[in-house]
Amino acid sequence: MNDPVTPHGQAPITPGSPAQPVTALLLPHWKRIAGTALATGVVAFGITFLIPPTYTSRTSFISPQQQSSAVAAMASLGALANLASGASSIKNQAEQFVSLLQSATISDILIDRHTLMEVYDVKYRSAARKKLAENVRIAAGKKDGLIYIEVDDTSAQRAADMANLYVAELRKMTSSLALTEAQQRRVFFESQLKLARDRLKTAQLKLQDSGFSVGDLKAEPKAAAESFARLKAEQTSLQVRLRALQSRLADNAPEIQQLRATLSGTDAALARLEASGNGSEESRVSYVSRYRDYKYEEALFEIFARQYELARSDESRDGALIQIIDVAQPADRRTRPKRVFTAIGATVAGAFAAIAFFYIRARRRSPSNAQ
Repeated sequence: MNDPVTPHGQAPITPGSPAQPVTALLLPHWKRIAGTALATGVVAFGITFLIPPTYTSRTSFISPQQQSSAVAAMASLGALANLASGASSIKNQAEQFVSLLQSATISDILIDRHTLMEVYDVKYRSAARKKLAENVRIAAGKKDGLIYIEVDDTSAQRAADMANLYVAELRKMTSSLALTEAQQRRVFFESQLKLARDRLKTAQLKLQDSGFSVGDLKAEPKAAAESFARLKAEQTSLQVRLRALQSRLADNAPEIQQLRATLSGTDAALARLEASGNGSEESRVSYVSRYRDYKYEEALFEIFARQYELARSDESRDGALIQIIDVAQPADRRTRPKRVFTAIGATVAGAFAAIAFFYIRARRRSPSNAQ
């Protein structure tokens, strides 16, 4: 018997033939496919009720932009102003505070305060730190300059408390760091100020005891003394700064090399002034030299007095000012699991899996594969 011919002269498509469309293969199984997809979605939806809910609390605050008065103090050192400003500036202070928030010091405080080793059911503190890092997101806004802290936890109240504790501990840490640095500068400049005060008194007494002649007056001692005093004070200040840098930097550091070059130029200028002041009366302690020494000690005393007052001002502060924008509150809705989205995703995945299964089975049972 001849096969029926289509109007176009082609053989009709029989069920199971290789050229049969996919819809024809899957159409007989649509109820099973739909049932499988629906069952998968229902099971996934039910499983979400077994997962502990996760709540997210968020806080934000303005990135502290405190500038230490040490830079302002060094501005009084003339040639050192640019060097001090460059050495003390911070390119991205917001990122620095993010790093402080992510430090092990603050993490350990949160772990101990909220017994997170028990909450996370871990044995080692390092594992608790890792788990905490996974549940906390700290980032600095690129446009608004704010720092955001988000904490995930199975307890809404604990999540809010942890987010607020981050800010509180950051405030304590910045206060401690600022106070320590200011104390060191205050003690150092206090001792230098006492020495400068004693030397100034001595120079004043010597100036009062000295006699002067008409030739001394014609030499215009005030201009010469003030020029010498400025250079001498700058030389001493450079030496003080150099000792401070050498205590925390290597000798080949660029800051120390630049400072040494500046000091060398100051020494040369000072030597030229001293050489030009020597004359026939070199052996006599003249009014000019004593007046010059007095002006030097006076200038040096003023420099150390300004630096000492700025250090005291820094010491009295509470560290960087942290202005909180949003205080973390306990979340009234869970963040995870998202039950509806989970059910929809599982339904779609179940449908694709069922379609693939029945299509492959139908292809395997086709007459062409059977032959």
